[in-house]
Amino acid sequence: MLDKLQLEYHLPSDDLTGHVTVFYHFNAQLPRFDDTERADHAQLRFRLTAGGGTYRFPDGTTQDAGDIHIIGPTSGAVQVSAPGPVELIGCGITPVGWAAMIGSDASAMLNRVLDGESLFGPLARQTLQALKSVESFGEKVVILEDMIRRIEVAKPRDLDFARVVDDWLAGTTSPEIDVLVEATSLSPRQLERRCKALYGLPPKMLARKYRALRAAVAMMTHGDTPGDAVERGFYDQSHLIREVKHFTGLTPGKIRESPGLLAQLTIAERYGLGGSVHRIVSDT
Repeated sequence: MLDKLQLEYHLPSDDLTGHVTVFYHFNAQLPRFDDTERADHAQLRFRLTAGGGTYRFPDGTTQDAGDIHIIGPTSGAVQVSAPGPVELIGCGITPVGWAAMIGSDASAMLNRVLDGESLFGPLARQTLQALKSVESFGEKVVILEDMIRRIEVAKPRDLDFARVVDDWLAGTTSPEIDVLVEATSLSPRQLERRCKALYGLPPKMLARKYRALRAAVAMMTHGDTPGDAVERGFYDQSHLIREVKHFTGLTPGKIRESPGLLAQLTIAERYGLGGSVHRIVSDT
């Protein structure tokens, strides 16, 4: 069945690397697509084929998504269901991109779907039509980048703060909050408020999220055993299993032996980007 799914990635232009993680083109030639997405950054998506879709979030809510939609930051694995075939183009939105394009407190939109047309107005529908009018992935990326440039208004301080937090998350397998407090010169309360506004989650939850995602990638790409993965900052194997399943939807055993199709594609393609992107993207 893997041959019926295609996932391609495209790096953003230099002027948008602070706003977009990666662009992607997803194609599932199936009568119905049901799978699990890992916890992730916020996402902007344009469905190029007819039909809607639903997301079941870790808080138990199920929400419908139209052909143009934004998914807020997610705090755990998300169940995805949509009639096929499915073709969409989208991009991960960085915390700075969220501040620039959406503007609201990200924690208020955690595990939520936003209607893209309501948010961006006629520009969203014009962009969708333009995306449908070209064939190549590269041409579609040019169109989506043009839309983002027309709406982005990021504040420099957001970029500086997010860079420090991203480096903290990527710098060690189990980030310590005290290290981030020192790096930002903010009080714990100020730090939590700013992280929730941009990332949707407080620092402690961010550290848990990326520790689990990094362990999952290591087990799939490096052949790490659950025993190896425990050394990445988990108390024991039971703790590892709970955390990895919460953030990826899969147990360590499933990740090593029979990961879902979307997990296989996502991890393989993102990891393959290597040093071309920030480690918070390629290592998770």
